[in-house]
Amino acid sequence: MPTPKEFDIVVHGATGFTGRLVVEYLMARYPNGGNDAGLRWAMGGRSADKLAAVRDEIGAPADTPLVVTDAADAASLRALTARTRLVLTTVGPYQLYGSDLVAACAATGTDYVDLCGEPVWMRKMIDAHEAAAKASGARIVFSCGFDSIPFDLGVLMLQNEMKSRHGSTASRVRGRVRKMKGTFSGGTAASLKATLHSAAQHPEEMGLLRNAFSLTPGFTGPAQPSGNKPMLDEAIGAWVGPFVMAAINTRNVHRSNFLLGHAFGADLVYDEMMITGTGEKGEARALALANDRSLGSDDGPKLGEGPSKAERDAGFFDVLFLGHDAAGHTVQVGVTGDRDPGYGSTSKMISEAAVCLLRDAPGTAGGIWTPAAAMGTPLIKRLVANAGLTFTVEA
Repeated sequence: MPTPKEFDIVVHGATGFTGRLVVEYLMARYPNGGNDAGLRWAMGGRSADKLAAVRDEIGAPADTPLVVTDAADAASLRALTARTRLVLTTVGPYQLYGSDLVAACAATGTDYVDLCGEPVWMRKMIDAHEAAAKASGARIVFSCGFDSIPFDLGVLMLQNEMKSRHGSTASRVRGRVRKMKGTFSGGTAASLKATLHSAAQHPEEMGLLRNAFSLTPGFTGPAQPSGNKPMLDEAIGAWVGPFVMAAINTRNVHRSNFLLGHAFGADLVYDEMMITGTGEKGEARALALANDRSLGSDDGPKLGEGPSKAERDAGFFDVLFLGHDAAGHTVQVGVTGDRDPGYGSTSKMISEAAVCLLRDAPGTAGGIWTPAAAMGTPLIKRLVANAGLTFTVEA
């Protein structure tokens, strides 16, 4: 039998803004040596001194384990995987700092979750490391934050309800952000800038960025809505505008469908947009969204910075999923979160995804996964019980 590993989870990037929030959540929900089946977790980062300082600043116990890791040192990352069952990493942009860690986890059979919203890099990792992950048993799960858990699991819940009620799947699903308060993270902004910079240097990457099926190697489904132009959405009777996370969420939803053997149907058409209202005001807001470039500007959120606790606590999100099948049956699902999407909710979602993968997904084999395909309904239950999310069949 293999030697038991020292830790269940190492938070890689624990000294960063989001990494601190993850540690605070684990400390409150799953204290080391606590009663919740003895979850063993550690703080990981490049500097022992900085790790100790953060540990003390957030009031973590003095005996909280600290693991020095370096994303730029492959040997260090191999040593990390030898000590833990799962690596939870908040160190992005992943295309700059994540490739060696994915390679190490895939080679050594170590589970992995991240917050990635970089589809070109994700496809490169699938091509390079999925075979190794399948062979070693490593479960690599990308996009375990606001991108793309609420959307990935929202579509899963809608399709499960459609099949339960009508014995069919929804061939057309609309994801519509009804309300949202909070900022996108500095990591999201940095990832967008890194993606655009890379695409400018490697024009072939633009094809992957534009392809709704970029994460389903060997499969291309029907034409998908672009989602980049304001329009009056007759299905909901309101104006809608572009949603900045759609470029990654839609790809993950199609990959979930692909990994689940097209359980949602090979003809799935899915898009995401933001509801801006009715009449002239709704149209004006939709046009403003289409022209908004603030996330990628130098004035956008900075890596390592984030909102105050009061601002995070005041944030929320509310997303509608509306599906219909070929016979005209409809299902409506709502997904909400009780904190700002980019930080407060994201830190809770990735933490619960890590615990769920370790505890509730024993049947998930090695490979490169999405949250819905790897964990599905058990993750929905964890998020509702512990992380302030709701998943509701509304109609």
